Amino acid sequence: MTSAIRVIRAGLQTTVQDLGRWGYQSAGVPVAGPMDPFSHRLANLLVGNPIGAALLEITLIGPDLEFGEPATIAVCGAEFDLAAGGVAVPTGRSFHITAGTRLQFGRRRAGARAYLAIAGGVQTPPVLGSRATHLVSAMGGLQGRALVAGDLVPILSGASGRALRRAPGLTLPGGGRARLRLLPGAQAEWFEPSMLKTLASVSFRVSLRSNRMGYRLEGPPLARSRDEELISAPLAFGAVQVPAAGEPILLMADRQTAGGYPQIAAVIAADLPVAGQLAPGDFIEFAFCSRQEAAAALIARERPLLRVADSERRT
Repeated sequence: MTSAIRVIRAGLQTTVQDLGRWGYQSAGVPVAGPMDPFSHRLANLLVGNPIGAALLEITLIGPDLEFGEPATIAVCGAEFDLAAGGVAVPTGRSFHITAGTRLQFGRRRAGARAYLAIAGGVQTPPVLGSRATHLVSAMGGLQGRALVAGDLVPILSGASGRALRRAPGLTLPGGGRARLRLLPGAQAEWFEPSMLKTLASVSFRVSLRSNRMGYRLEGPPLARSRDEELISAPLAFGAVQVPAAGEPILLMADRQTAGGYPQIAAVIAADLPVAGQLAPGDFIEFAFCSRQEAAAALIARERPLLRVADSERRT
């Protein structure tokens, strides 16, 4: 059986997200999923859900939500002033709330996206095996769109969750600036070596024209050394594409499945959660690293999640 969360105020952009709609990219179906996969999985683990359970991704301005029955919840990722029933509650840990409680997101203090997990998970109908919202195609989630006031978000009734617990979350970008590590992209040879040095030596600003599909980056143009058109190629989360005008685009969760712009570089997997916590107006500094460094960084990124998962297995 299901219960529901009532949306009193929707915030800027609150969507249902699980880990994405994998397996259909060859048919042109985008993956979607969380912009910050680390915080998404951590929030689920803290309430005893499978890491891929659907939850709410909250962007920049948070909602006011009313719970129809008791629930165990956790909020991870961006730091907001958070209150349950008018009492301040922490982010980065699980806690119980009673029936009729209003959860209110106030001022955002750091990061761009928070993840609200509810024990049992959000129970919107799966589309192609996933509940993830893809806004451009209006697929998944709640009618394929962001939440609006008056919506009822279905959750699993009677899911009690785990004992209260907390865990260290993502180190959020500070001062509106983040450092993201890169590996050379699939078409790095389409650019002069000086362009790779430029990419790694200046700051790029996340444009106001950015969204869940990708961040347009404002900075010096990256000129190609080849003029021919590229045959469309598969696109991954974190790829850095460069259109003919030279303005790079960092592809994010709602990226298209294939594209014809050359890819000069790709953000390493360990740093994708940090990229997902950036907002328009923030700055990015890129740095190339080795594959060995990228692998070591991913192991370090996953270690806190493994510790939480291991503690779940022992309880």
